[in-house]
Amino acid sequence: MRAAFSLVAMLGGIAAAQTGALRPVDAFPVNEDGLAIQRHVEAGKPFTVAGSRGVMPGQQEGTFEAWILPVKLLSHFAIRADVEGYSVPIDLNADAAEIGVFPDHTVITYSHIAFTVKQIMFAQDDAEDGTGAVVMFQIDSTRPMDLTFSFTPEMRPMWPQRSQGVPSAEWVRQQDGGFYVLHTDFPDLAGAVAMPNTQPGILAPYQEKPKFYPLELKLHYDPKRDTNHYFPLLMAMGNTVETATNGMLQGKLERLNAELTQIYAKHAERYRQMGDRLTAIRTPDAGLNDDFGWAEMSIEQLRAKAQPGGEIGLVAGYYSSGDSARPGFGWYFGRDSLYTLYAVNGFGDFGLSRDELEFLMKRQRDDGKIMHEYPQTAAYFDWKDFSYAYAAADSTPLFLTAMLDYVRTSGDVDFLRKHREIVEKAWRFETTHDTDGDGIYDNSQGTGWVESWPGGMPHQEVYLALLDQQASVAMSKLARLLGDQATADSAAARGVELAKKIEVEYYDSARQAYAFSRNADGTLDRTATVYPAIAWWNGGEGLAHPEASFRRWASHDFSTDWGLRDVAESDPFYDPISYHQGSVWPLFTGWASVAEYRAGHPLAGYAHLMQNADLTTAQDLGAVTELLSGAFFQPFGRSTSHQLWSSAMVITPALRGLFGIEVDGLSSSLHLDPHLPADWDHAAVDRLHVGGSVCSLEYQREARGLVVKVSTLSGPAVRLAGVAKDSRVSADGSSVVFALPAVEVAVPHGLPLPGARTSQMKVLSEVREAHSLKLELEADARTVVEVTVRRNVAKLALHVEGGTIVGAAAGKGAGLEKLMVKFPQGTGYQQSAVTLSW
Repeated sequence: MRAAFSLVAMLGGIAAAQTGALRPVDAFPVNEDGLAIQRHVEAGKPFTVAGSRGVMPGQQEGTFEAWILPVKLLSHFAIRADVEGYSVPIDLNADAAEIGVFPDHTVITYSHIAFTVKQIMFAQDDAEDGTGAVVMFQIDSTRPMDLTFSFTPEMRPMWPQRSQGVPSAEWVRQQDGGFYVLHTDFPDLAGAVAMPNTQPGILAPYQEKPKFYPLELKLHYDPKRDTNHYFPLLMAMGNTVETATNGMLQGKLERLNAELTQIYAKHAERYRQMGDRLTAIRTPDAGLNDDFGWAEMSIEQLRAKAQPGGEIGLVAGYYSSGDSARPGFGWYFGRDSLYTLYAVNGFGDFGLSRDELEFLMKRQRDDGKIMHEYPQTAAYFDWKDFSYAYAAADSTPLFLTAMLDYVRTSGDVDFLRKHREIVEKAWRFETTHDTDGDGIYDNSQGTGWVESWPGGMPHQEVYLALLDQQASVAMSKLARLLGDQATADSAAARGVELAKKIEVEYYDSARQAYAFSRNADGTLDRTATVYPAIAWWNGGEGLAHPEASFRRWASHDFSTDWGLRDVAESDPFYDPISYHQGSVWPLFTGWASVAEYRAGHPLAGYAHLMQNADLTTAQDLGAVTELLSGAFFQPFGRSTSHQLWSSAMVITPALRGLFGIEVDGLSSSLHLDPHLPADWDHAAVDRLHVGGSVCSLEYQREARGLVVKVSTLSGPAVRLAGVAKDSRVSADGSSVVFALPAVEVAVPHGLPLPGARTSQMKVLSEVREAHSLKLELEADARTVVEVTVRRNVAKLALHVEGGTIVGAAAGKGAGLEKLMVKFPQGTGYQQSAVTLSW
């Protein structure tokens, strides 16, 4: 096959002239309302433009690779300019100046004394099959110039699908330009790349020595003729014998070119509607408000349309693939998506939750196990020949808890009834796979959390045991909704029994800690980890002896200034640059934040929530990265920079922790236990979805109370219920008042500089009594930290030990004071106790 394609090059590299033509597009406005991040370019930092059919991961200096899912068409995209009368060739990527990130597109601006070029990128969801990503170049120049757009042709299906060498490039000439066809060794796979009014670069004849030359699109720009136009980079792919022909590819390019204005308008409108439909928060912290919105957009952008079939599933994330054929974790992942569905349910995209649950259910194994990994190319070969699909054990219990969360939030019991058999099969699988006789689901069915471990793979992780316990509680509630009282009772009893067994088998009273795992012989691996924090993920009682663990998780032993390590710094297994033994995952930070809010440690919960939120603009703008070093503030080189569950861990701790919202869509009610920071007077949650209703919540401080009011915007009226013992609910359920303590404190947040070590203050514990608040704090030796104090009782006489109130907190609002805490001499972290009494 390749010899036939190479014959074209041998005969001159130019195919016969075609009748069609590609044209520049009249410039049209792109949407820049709403969410926006504008930054100076930082070379080497990633960006991701993603949609359900295409993705373009790249670096802020403008280089990128382009995928029409699941095939990488091209990579190493670069631009050179030659300006008339200016003899030095100009590397535009070296002149990348600004990056603007918006929900529906990303813009990189190249700036030179002679010209400005804007590179506008978007990945439309409703594209014709075989298209999915577009780049539009807008050029403004004082003189005519020649632009050379170079790239490496790839045509590489996502791993582990078949691959081949460098594609054979054919130039198909049109009236004023043409396009490249990228031929592979297979008649059912070909691509096309074009830009209006361009000519080809080097097309080496067959007789020449073997050598790789990047493909080039050469554009002559005349400002008198070409100002106020877009020159789009158009890409298409055919993955059948019928669609991989030159004629079919040309048709796709021409339709994309002709309809580009309408395609973008429809694409932008979809994102505008999402912004108007999904839940939003309004707080005094404008950055947090935006971070919450970006987390929603980041998740929505990670939908991918499965081929063939067109189902929607969530992929774990994207990052440039480099020389490989896998763009980060660009596969469909079970546990990643299941953790993320708590956030999706929270912001109200129930359709996406249903799509994802059905995607996983369709791939349930015959014995009931839920899949974990599924590549975008799995339909093209026998995926069962690989060991990855069902390698993880935790997807099955997470499926049960996520199903309950969806049904409770959406009120969609019919969905549960429709998939009853699948739910029951998953439950049978989980309850019949215990190899040591203790009744707890164990790692014999796959990995729990860790995929490698220094002491050998664990027999039963506390993480997996806790998920099994929570899945038992979830199945009890699901069975009750299905009218199966016998299963409801037995699952509930199992949940109670497992909670007791976990305490007996994992808690070490001498160390006041929970073990990481239990070996088959009953001995324990006592590595200090964050994994017991998952006990609070689905609410409930959590663990019976958690206080020492919470103190340690909040300390610098676990908590860096950018999130939580999974293994304590003081543990012998700690390795800050390993995948599982001491690195920082926003996922774990989110687990801990939810647990801290639910177990009465809101200051630590807030600190960890804000660490995740602040990461939104730290690397891949608008998204939260996968993992970072446990020693220095720096993402891993292979960290998937646009990561699904990392962004989810901004939303879930915010809604279910800080705002204290538990949705019951089955009864159109909300249970509240809020923990607003002391320096917030008010906040709101807009467009909260409760079953078939949409409502808004307003939080307002009034004297000694926090008043929360609900307004139902559509659907049945939503009623409020308070869960705190000191709350009062109005008779009609439209408002609830939570009693506030006499004195509150708020702590600062903010990421350190790149490369920094951990040095910021940590709140180890907070203990309230009738007339006092005691805080145990730690920070770098000799540092002075500012804490904000609020007196909720007028003229309250306040006595402070361990700190000094030095006046009003600047810029913090009326009634807020600045408390300065000085930490002792020494090296490293030092502790200080502060007691406020009245």
